[in-house]
Formats: sequence, C-alpha cells, structure tokens
Amino acid sequence: MHWLILVISGLFEAVWATALGKSEGLTRLTPSLVFVVGLVLSMLGLAYAMRELSTGTAYAVWVGIGATVTVFYAMATGTEPVSLAKMLFLLMIISGIVGLKLVS
Repeated sequence: MHWLILVISGLFEAVWATALGKSEGLTRLTPSLVFVVGLVLSMLGLAYAMRELSTGTAYAVWVGIGATVTVFYAMATGTEPVSLAKMLFLLMIISGIVGLKLVS
C-alpha cells in the first residue's frame, strides 16, 4: 500500500509542478489553487509512504515519478520539444525507479 501511495503522490507532484508553471508566479487563481491542493496531497502521500519506506528511496522515487510525468506531459502538450535523447534519459529515470523498487 505504501508503494501505491508513493506513486500517486509522485503523480500529484507532476500536477503541482505543472500548475505552478501555469500560475505565472501564483498570479492566476485556478492554477494557483491546483498547485496548492496538488502540493498538499503530494506531501501527505510522501509522508505516509515514508512510514514504511526509507527516506532516500521514497524521495528518489517520488521525485523521479514527478519529474518524468511532468516532462512527458510537457512534451505531449507541445510545451517542450521531443527528442530521442530526452526520451532515453527519461527511460533511465524510470529504470532507476524500477530498480529501487526491486531492491527495496
């Protein structure tokens, strides 16, 4: 259950990171509210997961999921260009996340 919560909180990290970018310095109300809600849910999930998982592993997986999903979303929406190198590096992050799960 802790791993599932950690994955979900990593997805919320991508939500708040994307919303923060769209909030234009927290000057737009809706993205700013999404940012705050996403941040709180993400942190609560990380805190819950860290009850059972080591801090280093939980944090690395949380950041990896958030960063990977944020970049994939930006590429899918055309905000960020797609390149083979970028895709390979994202696959490396995903491989690291899977590896941490396997050895935990």
